[in-house]
Amino acid sequence: MAKKENNYYYDTFAKCVGYACEAAALLQDCIGNYDPANAKLQKDKMHSIEHTADGVKHEMMERLMKEFIPPIEREDIVELSRAIDNVVDSIEDVMQGLYMYNITALRPEVKELASVIFRSCQAMRDMINELHNFRKSTLLKEKVIEINAMEEEADRLFNEGLHLLYTKEKDPVYIIDWTTMYKCLEKCCDSCEDVADMVEQIVMKNS
Repeated sequence: MAKKENNYYYDTFAKCVGYACEAAALLQDCIGNYDPANAKLQKDKMHSIEHTADGVKHEMMERLMKEFIPPIEREDIVELSRAIDNVVDSIEDVMQGLYMYNITALRPEVKELASVIFRSCQAMRDMINELHNFRKSTLLKEKVIEINAMEEEADRLFNEGLHLLYTKEKDPVYIIDWTTMYKCLEKCCDSCEDVADMVEQIVMKNS
């Protein structure tokens, strides 16, 4: 029974990351088949995912307040749950931006960035699924490195996108809108890297 109780936190982390993967898949589908007429509908779908993920996180925090001895430090549980939540929030920000700024056409780098976000979330899911076995797992380190590499790929796309935006475009409103959108897209990958960094810290502290 004790082992099952301890697994609650690892299982809930995995559940929360599952919502991040669901959000990333929705974003990739929206970007891949972009239709501004559907922006509000897609935004609402994304918010539903974010709201559900928030509920799971709050349930875990309520349980943690009553927990006698959690499997890892309370602070680590709080920080990791917050980091995973930030991934979902960041992806939702992209969808909200597409709607709020009335984006009618996508720039070339956006599909690539959406793909990086999706792949980062998939790697994050693999990593979190191994967290319960952190003392023995060799996959954890591989996934941390993979997520870090994808964040660097996102940085490259972000820099190239901004360079083209500021050298080729003249409309100041368009430039401001797309600067914000690029930052939102990059933040998604930064958030995934934050989760990987947090996992790495937990492993180091508990090994």
